[in-house]
Amino acid sequence: MARPTIDDIARRVGVSRGAVSFALNGRPGVSEETRARILAAAEEMNWRPHSAARALGGARAQAAGLVIARPARTIGVEPFFAHLLSGLQAGLSARGVALHLLVVEDTAAEIEVYRAWASEHRVDGFILVDLQVADPRIAAIEELAVPAVILGGPGKHGKLSSVWADDRAAMLSIADYLAALGHDHIAHVAGLPGFRHTQRRIRALRDAAKRLGLAEVVSVPTDFSDAEGAAATRALLSRSARPSAIVYDSDVMAVAGLGVAAEMGVAVPRELSIVAFDDSVLNRIVHPALTALSRDTFTLGETVAATLLETLAEPSRPRDVKTPTPRLTVRESTAPAVR
Repeated sequence: MARPTIDDIARRVGVSRGAVSFALNGRPGVSEETRARILAAAEEMNWRPHSAARALGGARAQAAGLVIARPARTIGVEPFFAHLLSGLQAGLSARGVALHLLVVEDTAAEIEVYRAWASEHRVDGFILVDLQVADPRIAAIEELAVPAVILGGPGKHGKLSSVWADDRAAMLSIADYLAALGHDHIAHVAGLPGFRHTQRRIRALRDAAKRLGLAEVVSVPTDFSDAEGAAATRALLSRSARPSAIVYDSDVMAVAGLGVAAEMGVAVPRELSIVAFDDSVLNRIVHPALTALSRDTFTLGETVAATLLETLAEPSRPRDVKTPTPRLTVRESTAPAVR
């Protein structure tokens, strides 16, 4: 059945199209009796305003858009995204704003979604995650002139607001801790190399190695999946000079790495220390429980939501919000290096 239009309502009630428009938008120009008849007919016909028409009338869509360009299978197993989405929705729904979520395969598809949603006025603003090196999305969003918040940073991103934590400081805290335990051969099972936070972590570990006089550090990029995390761990532990500690860029990969160590007969933490960059219940229920960088990801999502709402209220003033640096929570997966 075709979507009912203002013209359909006008024919049903026997009034002009203009009278229907006045009644539906709460404007003067029709009697209260006629307005009541028009509203009743609209309800009976299940009429809803078209998003583009609402935008032309100055109405908001009361929705925020989040498009994630990662394989859906990797997002489905990451507690980080579950907690982030929960916080986002909690922060937005408290103000009557919905969250439109779509998972796509690459950045080009992500940008096309932004263009489509902007032209159709489906959302009032966007939330961008996984900030990239030379990120093409920033220019695309600025061209669309739609308010947006980037989760990631630090630094200015054109006219867009940002919410970020200091990944460099977080990685340095891990390096300092492992060095204090006597580890000087440290591996890093990293995320996607095109992400800015991946590059910051890699550089931070490399800089720490020079400062602390570590014998070797190596970073191995992956797609954040448990499969690639396991494969990277297997390759690292098969080396003649294997690392005495491995840092993983996600809890899922850290748990996968712990399983590979058990498979290969490498005792954790006696022969290998493991640290996860993200914390979750996964790290606490495995044995041994994993040392990890902890932060309140639900609150992070709420902060992003609040920043977007503030940006929507005052689009001309981009926000730059620094959140607390994740703190190291020491558990049973780390111990002094065996000499």
